[in-house]
Amino acid sequence: MPTATRMEELRHEIAAVADAVPSAKVLMQAVCRLLHERMLKYNWVGFYMLEPGAHPPVLVLDTFVGAMTPHTRIPLHQGICGAAASSGKMIVVDDVSKDPRYLACSLETKSEIVVPVFANNQVVGELDIDSHFPAAFGADDQVFVQYCAELVGKKLEKSR
Repeated sequence: MPTATRMEELRHEIAAVADAVPSAKVLMQAVCRLLHERMLKYNWVGFYMLEPGAHPPVLVLDTFVGAMTPHTRIPLHQGICGAAASSGKMIVVDDVSKDPRYLACSLETKSEIVVPVFANNQVVGELDIDSHFPAAFGADDQVFVQYCAELVGKKLEKSR
């Protein structure tokens, strides 16, 4: 099945899950599982959430699917994850070995996409995906991953 078709089917499935589940946490678990299982180049999928009231601000690993990571707490402004949360902008790295911000988690990781999650117009976390393939996240992936992050943000707004 072509990747675009797989993404469109998965988009509908994730939207249905978002409508059906009781909490953002359950939605994040489903997003991680579905993306990891169905998107062949998405080898590690996880959410980091900003720890409420932490000074200085820190991202804390929440739900994820993939290998364990030593990076369970990431200060803002550190690494690609910290940069995305600090800027509020998606970051796509086609070759992590060439980005000095990259916090090495796995020697297999070749590329990464990090998309901030917003709730009530504030960054509250992010969706982080690593791939064992270089330049794994094209324009379609970027739109798709952004959509998943937006669904989680909307669910968080409803639960607060």
